[in-house]
This record gives sequence, structure tokens and C-alpha cells, in this order.
Amino acid sequence: MTGLSLMRYLVPGGVLLLLAGCAQKGPAPLYLWETFPRQQYDSLLRGTINPAEQIRVLEAQAEKARAVGAALPPGFRAHLGMLYLSLDNTDKTRQLWLDEKTTFPESAPYMDQLLKRLDASTKTANGEKTT
Repeated sequence: MTGLSLMRYLVPGGVLLLLAGCAQKGPAPLYLWETFPRQQYDSLLRGTINPAEQIRVLEAQAEKARAVGAALPPGFRAHLGMLYLSLDNTDKTRQLWLDEKTTFPESAPYMDQLLKRLDASTKTANGEKTT
């Protein structure tokens, strides 16, 4: 094999190796979505899954996100709060909605409205008058 024929094989191979080394993996996802969209769909449109089961699944996802240092997606805490509200756990609901508001400030108007309604219904349930 002559030097010229050897170069015919080495140059393309070298170029391919160089290009492979420059290849980048896509950007890492911003949020750990997992099954959240499906859970939300099932809850809001079909209502076929028990809220306690949905809470279990979403809490496991939140724990996984904490373990790997990933962020939960927008609406996750708000939806989880709604599920807790369906089980009459207003304290957990309030905390999750406040967390949603803190994590995603653009959600503040909606979260404030939900918190106001939650406070009003809590006062009514406790026999207090609302104004």
C-alpha cells in the first residue's frame, strides 16, 4: 500500500472521528416531567384514578426529582394541591399552592385566587362569617 492510498482511508476516517468528537448531546430537559402530564389528564378529564393513588405517584415523582436535583414542572405543585384538597387536606393544599407561587411567580394571580377561595371555604367550614 502506497502512502497515497493509505491517505485515502485515513483522512475520511480522521474527519469522521473529529466530527463524532464534536457532536453534542441535546440540552438536558429543564423539568422532570415523568408521568405528570398523564396524571393531570386523567384527573381533569377522565377522573378515573383515585386521588390518593395519584398523590402517591406524584409524590414519588417529586422525591425522584429531589434525589437527582431536578426541577418539578410548572403546575405540578398546583395540581398536587388540588388532589390534596379533594381529600380535605387544606393545610397541605395551602403549602403546595404557596410553593407553586414562589417557584413560578407568574402563577401568583391564579394561586392568590385559589388561596383566597381556600381561606374563604375554610372560614365557612369553621362557622366563621365571610365578608
